[in-house]
Amino acid sequence: MTAETRSCQNCKTQFTIELEDFDFYKKIDVPPPTWCPRCRLIRRMTWRNERALYKRSCDLCEKGTMAMYPTDAPFPVYCRECWYSDKWDATTYGRDYDFARPFFEQFADLLQVVPRLAMWQRNVINSDYSNMVGESKNVYLSCSVVVGCENVFYSKSVDASFNVFDSYNITSSDGCYENIDGEKNYNSHYLVLSRNCIDSRFLIDCVNCKNCFLSSNLRNKEYYIRNKQYSKEDYFTEIEKMDLGSRKSRDVLLEEFSEIKRKALYRYANVIKSPSSTGNNLLNVKNSKNCFDIYNVENSKYCYRGFSFKDCMDFDFGASSELLYEYNTGAINISNVKFSYSAMDAVREGEYTDFCKSATNIFGCVSLKNKENAILNKVYSKEEFADLRGKIIAQMNELPYRGENGREYRYGEFFPVEISPFAYNESAAQEISPLTKDEAIAQGYRWREPEAKSHTVTLPSGSIPNDIKDVDDTVLKEIIGCIHNGSCNHQCSGAFRLTLDELHFYRKQTIPLPNECPNCRHYERVVQVPPLKLWSRQCMCNHGVYKNVAQHASHQEGQCPNNFETPYAPDRPEIIYCEQCYQAEVS
Repeated sequence: MTAETRSCQNCKTQFTIELEDFDFYKKIDVPPPTWCPRCRLIRRMTWRNERALYKRSCDLCEKGTMAMYPTDAPFPVYCRECWYSDKWDATTYGRDYDFARPFFEQFADLLQVVPRLAMWQRNVINSDYSNMVGESKNVYLSCSVVVGCENVFYSKSVDASFNVFDSYNITSSDGCYENIDGEKNYNSHYLVLSRNCIDSRFLIDCVNCKNCFLSSNLRNKEYYIRNKQYSKEDYFTEIEKMDLGSRKSRDVLLEEFSEIKRKALYRYANVIKSPSSTGNNLLNVKNSKNCFDIYNVENSKYCYRGFSFKDCMDFDFGASSELLYEYNTGAINISNVKFSYSAMDAVREGEYTDFCKSATNIFGCVSLKNKENAILNKVYSKEEFADLRGKIIAQMNELPYRGENGREYRYGEFFPVEISPFAYNESAAQEISPLTKDEAIAQGYRWREPEAKSHTVTLPSGSIPNDIKDVDDTVLKEIIGCIHNGSCNHQCSGAFRLTLDELHFYRKQTIPLPNECPNCRHYERVVQVPPLKLWSRQCMCNHGVYKNVAQHASHQEGQCPNNFETPYAPDRPEIIYCEQCYQAEVS
């Protein structure tokens, strides 16, 4: 068998299925995909809602709770305590399979009646306002926060970190604010693509730096401002002049930082200790292709946001698992699970599972716990399960589910976007592939109009004190207006409030109060990060946009001939170098 080029049945573009892809599909016994990798990613993300949260009551205990489902959701929604409890059994909703109807139609019916978990949370403490959080404490309005985090506010993709505010893709850090793509940073603000930095501000691509400010591409430096060395005394004298507690001063510094980022040198991708791998933000990765934001991974492809897994393809958000395919959200210690959303932990041999845990041999099940050999939440003997599963797979191919715009779903496809419990603009798909309402509807997605806001702004954005030293505790009672006032496409909440922990952090770290709501701040970080996509480009060395300071062994003169795959699109402003030229300039 050789590589094949096929047409995506969703977007109609051509995509290639490589020989090693066919080997993987054969290994896990699934047909090759009919959607291209990009469309498969977006399809999975339409089933994941991270940030659209609603106030409602638990349908079991009737206590108030926050949920990712609105009050008009057709199915019951249980709070965390009730959903995890033994007060109910998902098998009571089980039903026989009807061979006269498509599988996904029957699965959609099951989705309408089985209770769902209000917020995706696993082993968390004091994190009632955060979704997609596991094994962490004191997490507020953040998502994808795992591995023993504590005191994380307004952030996404944070692992093993403490006291982190308004950050994105951070690991093993403490006391950080507005950090993007960082690792092992401490007490630092506005760091991008930096690691092992301490007491620093406004750095791009810096490593092992301490007390550095408004600089780029530094290595093992201390007391640098604008890439210039200062004495210790002069450094702190200059920093004092910056007036960091003032928003006006901070805005001026951010403008300068934007220019520094534009002129900085960028490695073709943030790939560290990752042989035979392509993608971005890879650390300790081996033999993995088209992967993003992963570490300690091997033999995987088309994966996003995870760690310590192997032999996976089309897998997003999970850890410590293997043999996963077309899977999204929250995997831990699971194996051979396909076409599924949120097999939360300890699931084996699962297909088309939704919010299941500690289960084996399940097919088309919802919210099932501690069961074996179940189909549509009905339990069978091992032999009955195997026989019925085989018949259903054959029927799925003979009688496919037909969605919008000519889409057909047979065995081997992820859940149809048409039966997702979320509208497109509620889901994570809107973050990685933004659409307008008209565009979404034209492509066959649902759209949900924002709920009318009932709050009354008591502190307009223009009246927020300029300097943090002028803010007293009465601000905690205020409803602060977002400067965007809903005019953007960022799920703007229009207003927000401060928490006591947040105010203490701003005071301790000398940070002016924000004038944008958390959602708007999040989306402004997102646009700084390259997309989950690769382009083939040539090294920009000696292209007249950056003056080299060193000799390059890879080429003595003229433009570097090296080509590579990079997440930086050709129309982006960054100056992109291959690994050899980058290392020659930044060392």
